[in-house]
Amino acid sequence: MSFSGKYQLESQEGFVPFMKAVGLSDDLIEKGKDIKSVSEIEQNGNSFKVTVTTGSKVMVHSFTIGQECEVETITGEKVKTVVTQEGNKLKTNLKGIDSVTELLDADTIVHTMTLGSIVFKRTSKRLS
Repeated sequence: MSFSGKYQLESQEGFVPFMKAVGLSDDLIEKGKDIKSVSEIEQNGNSFKVTVTTGSKVMVHSFTIGQECEVETITGEKVKTVVTQEGNKLKTNLKGIDSVTELLDADTIVHTMTLGSIVFKRTSKRLS
């Protein structure tokens, strides 16, 4: 199953406690909690380009499964990581945050980030 497509955030759980734990200010948390981000994923074999648009902020990550890449964290910091794939899941670890993006079915992606006991789960539905 290909991850390629455009997905809009439908629901999220644990946003505020997770953002507090990673150090975002209350002001930024308040501004960001109701924004419906759009993620566009282009997959070509083991190579991915992920563009996430949240309000006026656009983050682009390009990576190849199993190869080191640089990505931007939620706080804007750039870190090196390796993305692995297990079936319909893309997994990585960003400075202690476990990140799993799972293609549940042809139209649903669930992105779960875990920091210690705090879980932030985002569910997005396919637009195209």
